[in-house]
Amino acid sequence: MKARSLSFRLLSAAGLVLAAFFFLVALVLEQAFQQSTEQALREKLQIQIYSLLSVAEMNSSLQLKMPAILREPRFSNPGSGLYAVIRLSDQSLVWRSPSSVGIELPVASQLKQGEFAFVRDSEQRFVLHYAVMWENEAGFERAYVFTVAEDGQFLNNQVAEFRATLTGWLSGIGLLLVLIQFLVLRWGLKPLRQIGADLEQIEAGRKSRLDGCYAAELQGVASNLNALISSERAHLERYRNTLADLAHSLKTPLAILRGCVEEPVVNRETVHNQISRMNEIVEYQLQKAAAKGQANLTGKVDVNDIVDKIIASLTKVYADKRIDYRLAGDKACRIYGEEGDVYEIAGNLLDNASKWCRQQVRVALTDLTDSSNQAFSLLMVVEDDGPGIVEEKMGEILRRGVRADENIAGHGIGMAVVNELVGLWGGRLLGDQSPELGGMRWQVYLP
Repeated sequence: MKARSLSFRLLSAAGLVLAAFFFLVALVLEQAFQQSTEQALREKLQIQIYSLLSVAEMNSSLQLKMPAILREPRFSNPGSGLYAVIRLSDQSLVWRSPSSVGIELPVASQLKQGEFAFVRDSEQRFVLHYAVMWENEAGFERAYVFTVAEDGQFLNNQVAEFRATLTGWLSGIGLLLVLIQFLVLRWGLKPLRQIGADLEQIEAGRKSRLDGCYAAELQGVASNLNALISSERAHLERYRNTLADLAHSLKTPLAILRGCVEEPVVNRETVHNQISRMNEIVEYQLQKAAAKGQANLTGKVDVNDIVDKIIASLTKVYADKRIDYRLAGDKACRIYGEEGDVYEIAGNLLDNASKWCRQQVRVALTDLTDSSNQAFSLLMVVEDDGPGIVEEKMGEILRRGVRADENIAGHGIGMAVVNELVGLWGGRLLGDQSPELGGMRWQVYLP
C-alpha cells in the first residue's frame, strides 16, 4: 500500500483514532477496576475490624483484652500481609497482632467516635482506622482506635493482572478492527480502483470509454471523463482531417507555382493569385482546427453580451452600408461552453448576414431551459434581407472539408466552421428563407 494512497491515509487515520480510543478505554477501565478493588479491600478490612471488636473484652480495670488465637489465622503469622493494632485515643499502644511485629503502622489522626479512615501509607499498605468508645460493666468508658492494614502487593498484582488481560484483549480487538477497516476500505474504494484500471485500459488502447458499472457517486465523474475523452478524440480526428485537407488543398497551388517558376517568364499575376488562394486555404483550415466544441466541461458564458460585442464591431466594419441591427429575446442567456466557440458561431453568422444583407439584420435569442425541449438550452436565430441561398446548394456549403474556393460566395469557410462546431457541441443548425425579411435565416440550437 503506497504511503500517498487514499487507502493508506484513511487506514492510518482510523488506526490512530482506534489506538487513542483504546488507550483512553484502557485507562478508564483500569482506574475503575483499581477503585472497585480498593473499595472491596476497604470492606474486607472493615469486616476484620468488626471481627476484632467481637472478640475484644474490657476488664474492671479498663484494660482491653484480646484472645491469644483469632479467627483470622493471618493475624497470627508474621509477615502474612494482614496486620492489626489497637491504640488508645492518646496514640499509646494497647495491643498488636503477632503478624505486625516489627512493622510500624501509621497513626490515625483525630477521629470521631464511630468514624472510619481509609488511607495508604508510605509502604503502599492499605490501612483502615476505626474510632470506638468502649464501656465496661461498671459504666466506665475509654476511647480506642482499631487499625487493620494489608499489604498493597496483592491489590497491585490484581491490577497488573487486569491490565495485562485488558491490554491483550484490547490489542486483539484493535487489530481485528483495523483488519475489518482495511477490508471495508478496499471494498469501499473498489470503484475508484476500477475507474483507475479502466483509464489505464483506455490509455493502452484496449478500451474506448469508461463503460464499467460504477457507484452512484462516481457516475457523474465517469460521464464527465467520457465526455472529455470523446471531446479529445474529436479534436484529434479534426486535427487529422484538417491536416489532410490542408495537404490536399495545397497540392494544386503548389503545382501551379512550380510551373510558373519553370517558365521563362514568370506570370506575377498568377503567382499572386495562387499565394492569395493558399493564404485563404491555410486560414480556413486553421479556423476549423481552432474550434473546440466543448459544452459541458467549462464555465458559463453570456451569449447576449457576446452578440452585443459582435454587432458593435460589425457596425464599424460595414459602416458604409448603415445596417439596421436588432437584437431581441431573453437578456439572460447563459450556457456552458467556450467563449471562443460562441464567438465563432455568432460571429460567422452575423458576418455573413452583414455581408449579404441589403440593410437589415435580425438576431433573436431564446432561453429553452424551461421549455419542454430538454435537449437544448438556447435558440439563436440570425436572419437578413439579402438574396439568400437556394435550397439545392444548402447542403454543399455545410458539408465537412469544403475548400475555400468551392464555397458559395459569401457563405464559405465561415459556415463550414459553424456547421462543424455546432455538431461538436451536440447542437443543431437549420437554414431556410426568412419569412419576414425574405433573406437567409439560420437557426442554431445549442445544448
